Amino acid sequence: MTIDVAVIGGGISGLATACELTRQGHRVVVLERQVRAGGNAVSERIGGFLMEHGPSTVTAAIPDAARLSKSAGLDERRCDLGPEVRYRYLAGAGRLHRIATHPLGFLTSGYLSPLARLRLVAEMLVPRGSGEAEETVAGFWSRRFGREFAERVIDPMVGGMFAANAHEVSMNAVFPSLVEMERRYGSVVRGLMAHRRAGGQMPARRLYSWRDGIGSLPRALAEGLGPAVRTGITVRRIRRAPGGFRIDAGAAGAIAARAVVVATQPHVAAGLLEGLDPTAAQAAAAIDAPPLAVVFLGYPRRRVAHPLDGLGYLVPSSEGRDLTGVLFCSTMFPGRAPEGHVALAAYVGGARAPDLARLSPAALIDLARREFGDLLGARGEPTIPRVRQWPRGLPQYRLGHGDLVTTFNTIAERCPGLFVTGNYLSGVSVGNCVAEASRTSVLVDRYLAGEACRGSRTTEAVPVPMRLG
Repeated sequence: MTIDVAVIGGGISGLATACELTRQGHRVVVLERQVRAGGNAVSERIGGFLMEHGPSTVTAAIPDAARLSKSAGLDERRCDLGPEVRYRYLAGAGRLHRIATHPLGFLTSGYLSPLARLRLVAEMLVPRGSGEAEETVAGFWSRRFGREFAERVIDPMVGGMFAANAHEVSMNAVFPSLVEMERRYGSVVRGLMAHRRAGGQMPARRLYSWRDGIGSLPRALAEGLGPAVRTGITVRRIRRAPGGFRIDAGAAGAIAARAVVVATQPHVAAGLLEGLDPTAAQAAAAIDAPPLAVVFLGYPRRRVAHPLDGLGYLVPSSEGRDLTGVLFCSTMFPGRAPEGHVALAAYVGGARAPDLARLSPAALIDLARREFGDLLGARGEPTIPRVRQWPRGLPQYRLGHGDLVTTFNTIAERCPGLFVTGNYLSGVSVGNCVAEASRTSVLVDRYLAGEACRGSRTTEAVPVPMRLG
């Protein structure tokens, strides 16, 4: 029997695509090489603590994830960002600086020098850029808001959002709406003011999760798909065949499908696409994903002096510290730590320091403990120490990424019936992955109905501090 769609990869992207296609009435199978579906979205209960091995939040700024949550029956378990999240923290000069989350927070804080704060106010006087050359994130923000703001605020933010280097990441790829604001209004500040007048909100204030963590979403999706999700299956090869494709699934046999969606990590996609579309395979192979480690520590509350009244803290590269950033997990959402305890998650590695992510778990715990002692006043042994090391972390949206995305978005024109989806197209967050999966399902449905599959699917990566996948 020939199924309608074979989805290769059972992470959130693949599962969300499969759910949409199933609701559209198509016969779908999901092939996942791991023993469980979910990809990097892993939530683990450990002695009353909840550790997020991968992503830890969803932003309400992207409605696709909320719709999927509702259809999966998760709304009763949804929890919004806690009321104790009142500040943002940035490391500087050996301590944490508390900055209010309101729009004037950086102007009223002493974190930036008086000259840098004056430079922020003067952004509306800066001439519009030529738009002729693609800029890095660091280059764009330095030009519009000054070098100090770019180095002390944007650099750590990019490290937290993408585990990336702001001097390498493409502004067009990760913040296209801000580039468009400059083009349209001549100023980012004027554009943001217009956005707020239209009812827009800052994404970081609209984060949510579920009582049992982000892993609740892929679990619910996999349960809804039932036997259509087949785990422990490694796809060796995909080739064209009469009526569609033939998939070599090793010991699991061969599967015939009218259409195929590749929803794997880019390096895996490169191997699967090589025999079908060398152009797309080369583009996938060009996307780097440096290793990343998550260090989760639980402490009795009395042993941590800091008020922990924020999302966490981020660290500029110029500080020379080992941790990229930290989340105050038990402040963000309820049920992340037992009564009288707190939970902290540190992120190490990424493009900034990939070798650190490869250290032994014991060495990584020592790194986190030292910094928690220095910046948070954490004392004594942690109640719970856990480490998760990802050999491949977040995909890097470097200069030229838009050209790679165009290659992926036009793959069905070169190989009809073949599609790709994942966190290396239009954003690394859970919401971005779900939105991209929704768009992919529309294209697949049109193909199966005999319509043309054309057009770009590029959208913006919405800023969410410290996440994976």
